[in-house]
Amino acid sequence: MGSDSDWRVMSDASQILSDFTVPHEVEVVSAHRTPDKLLRYGREARARGLRVIIAGAGGAAHLPGMLASVTSLPVIGVPVQLATLEGLDSLLSIVQMPAGIPVATVSINGAKNAGLLAARILGAADDRLADRVEQYAQSLEVQVEEKNRRLKESL
Repeated sequence: MGSDSDWRVMSDASQILSDFTVPHEVEVVSAHRTPDKLLRYGREARARGLRVIIAGAGGAAHLPGMLASVTSLPVIGVPVQLATLEGLDSLLSIVQMPAGIPVATVSINGAKNAGLLAARILGAADDRLADRVEQYAQSLEVQVEEKNRRLKESL
């Protein structure tokens, strides 16, 4: 994430990955304040065994795109809402990447979905993880049916 203040949003991605028992790391890397660290992190990520990068940033939000420009790994961008522009600036900064530098982008403050997307990407090569992701999806279906039942009972 671009700043430790982004943890309020990005912790949702970490929690989902923990729930799926996916080993992961958390790091503050600023595209603007620590450019050398960003380049090093992105260039060395694959060699260090990372398989997917989730990058959250607010404001100008260059972190996901800059990481995508220096690694062949999939990068998932999380636009973090700041006090101004309701996160639209972050969303547009992440989603409008030039051809050749893809960044998967989730909704503003959508770190939970970023974690789920990362689990799905990793699950493509890990049947046990894919099974856990499918079980999670089934649990959502059960939750919706339970909510529907309670709603109908309250009418």
